[in-house]
Amino acid sequence: MLRPAVSDGETFVKIEEMCAAKTVSSSQPTSPPTNHNLMELFIMIDAVRRASATRITPVLPFYGYARQDRKDQPRVPITAKLVANLLVAAGANRILTMDLHAQQIQGFFDIPVDHLYAAPVMYEYLKTKNLTDLVVVKSGRGGVEMAHAYSQVLECGLAIVAQTA
Repeated sequence: MLRPAVSDGETFVKIEEMCAAKTVSSSQPTSPPTNHNLMELFIMIDAVRRASATRITPVLPFYGYARQDRKDQPRVPITAKLVANLLVAAGANRILTMDLHAQQIQGFFDIPVDHLYAAPVMYEYLKTKNLTDLVVVKSGRGGVEMAHAYSQVLECGLAIVAQTA
């Protein structure tokens, strides 16, 4: 059970079910408000760990801070790695997530990571729609290879929108 933040803005969690000797999964997106959702997740993991859960598997349909996965300039953090460390420190034993920004994020964890992909399900769904004149559109330079792969599987056109200075 999640209760609204107490008067000083803190989140309070109380687990209403018995967790002792059980495997617990908790689905929590870490999309905006990212920091709030991550803190809720850390608190929930800690609560079930303290309730003697045997295994804790957070299910993260969106991995917040995933785009901060490398040090590309001086004096910047690798926040995706920090989030991985915090999930493990809170008590997670395994992570289940989808469509990570970069494969290397799996290596940030010292616990197993199940990385699922939405694309195969999306491809099949779009193919059943028999859409005509379908075009995959990608903005910017990053991820052009992925957009090209989508267009190949969907047997459709590809458009790239470039930003001018």
